[in-house]
Amino acid sequence: MTALARTPLLVFMLGSLTAFAPMSIDMYLPALPDLQKSLMTDPAHLQLTLASFFAAFAIGQLFYGPLADRFGRKPPLYFGIGLFAITSLACMWVTTVETLIALRFVQALGACAGVVIARAVVRDSFEGAEASRMYAAMMLVMGVAPMVAPMLGGQLLVWFGWHSIFGMLALYGSLVLWLLHKKLPETLAVADRQPLRLGLSLRAYGSLLASHQFRGFALTSSVSMAGLYAFIAASPFVFMVYFGLDAQQFGLLFGANAFCLIMATQVNSRILDIWSPRTVLQRSLLLQMFAGACFGLLAYTGWGGFWALIAPLAIYTACLGFVLPNATILALEPFKLQAGTASALYGTIGSVSGAVAASVVSALQGHNAAVLGMVIAVCGIVACVRSRFLPHGIEQATTVT
Repeated sequence: MTALARTPLLVFMLGSLTAFAPMSIDMYLPALPDLQKSLMTDPAHLQLTLASFFAAFAIGQLFYGPLADRFGRKPPLYFGIGLFAITSLACMWVTTVETLIALRFVQALGACAGVVIARAVVRDSFEGAEASRMYAAMMLVMGVAPMVAPMLGGQLLVWFGWHSIFGMLALYGSLVLWLLHKKLPETLAVADRQPLRLGLSLRAYGSLLASHQFRGFALTSSVSMAGLYAFIAASPFVFMVYFGLDAQQFGLLFGANAFCLIMATQVNSRILDIWSPRTVLQRSLLLQMFAGACFGLLAYTGWGGFWALIAPLAIYTACLGFVLPNATILALEPFKLQAGTASALYGTIGSVSGAVAASVVSALQGHNAAVLGMVIAVCGIVACVRSRFLPHGIEQATTVT
């Protein structure tokens, strides 16, 4: 095991790993209307390409966690990113929406390795507030992805067509894989590696779910994040079809919201010197609830049209910059010896929320602002109410043998 310091290179590498999901999702969002025509399908089926991605992202993490605790952090990473790059190339040649749904599922099985192992590396190497600052720094890198991806996707769409977007994802995966091979050391000592047994893994997951601390913070953050997932699933049709934005304008809207998220993560790292992670989490969820409720009311009534929705949507998104890093460190705090498994289950719970959110807007035919507003408002309210019941102390972890 190599001791790590919070260097710009480490932040960039781990941030790049956590960016696989936003890159894979946000880059192809501007192309969804074109994909609808090219594949001769409807918006509901295209939204299932998002739901399948989130579902596989959830399932795959359950496998990578135990693998990372058994074989170290890097071997599962090589497999996952390699699978992502190969499947991204295959997506370039799809001719039916059913094939795209299936390939997106496999693509996510590879992409999810990055976020599991990035969190595990942080848990291996940092403690307490320093770990939260590391997560915030990683989110600065990850936050660039939803800013750049839709704008880059929009330009690739105009210049080369939607096929080129998946080619760019394959190139991204290949470059990240090369960088990690050259520069990222192994952070899990051989002596700390856990046996790989199905029964042991199931018991480990059971002990995590039995932990009030882990379960509470994971569920709270996932419901909060589900509102953003609903926006991701419905936004191309709500803003490009319903409100008439073009691909470049949509990219700017998406990028502006991502910028708000980035700025919030940087403010979060500063205010942790004043307030505890739990205090920051609860106060940001309260603000997010009011922003979500305002967005839902304005979207349902149509007051002010498109422009009235920008501010509450930006505030809701910015609040995630406080919610996610603090909820993550508080959920994983007691589980240093099960960092990979805990990281995997934490990510799975979050990805399930994404699959549910995308499926809900698809089932509700969420092609207008009213449906999207309702889902975001509900997510904000539920997450805030759930946060009132979070534990105050740090639980003692139970080691599964």
